[in-house]
Amino acid sequence: MGKFDKYKIDLKGMQADSCKYEFVLDNLFFANIDGPEVQKGKVNVVLVVKKTSRAFELNFQTDGMVWVPCDRCLDDMEQLVSSTDKLLVKFGHEYAEEGDNLIVIPEEEGEINVAWFMYEFVALAIPMKHVHAPGKCNKAMTSKLSKHMRTTPDDDMAEDTFAPEEEVELMNEEETQVDPRWDELKKILDNN
Repeated sequence: MGKFDKYKIDLKGMQADSCKYEFVLDNLFFANIDGPEVQKGKVNVVLVVKKTSRAFELNFQTDGMVWVPCDRCLDDMEQLVSSTDKLLVKFGHEYAEEGDNLIVIPEEEGEINVAWFMYEFVALAIPMKHVHAPGKCNKAMTSKLSKHMRTTPDDDMAEDTFAPEEEVELMNEEETQVDPRWDELKKILDNN
């Protein structure tokens, strides 16, 4: 039995008009699928397969938690994911993906393995930006980062959660000090 055999759905042998499947995608699943976006997590997937006159409609409801690196400090963090996705599957001569959600499978086989599709739905449910809650980032990393980064009041990172207060005061003092040579140049410009 292969790693992903339990994710095969036999469409050709489907007796009822609708079938419901439940899967738990855990650390072992993510390790076996070896995808780049997610390596760990626990996600519940409810799949409802409906037989229509010309195709099969696969409706996925995905809810759970995955571990992803924080964009700011690079430590792993929990990220909640939730999505509702649909695939249409029809029989044909050979396997083909005819669009974002239309799959053609060989009629002789009559089954589809949904493991990779579920992984893609989980990966697409992860927000573009994922950072720890304020104050939860790795202090050592944020301290190093603050030494090399200049923040402005418009930044979405609060200064008190990102850089120690003393460092913020030092940065503000440095900004207010002006090289006296610039003052002399301004006087020359004003005289003209």
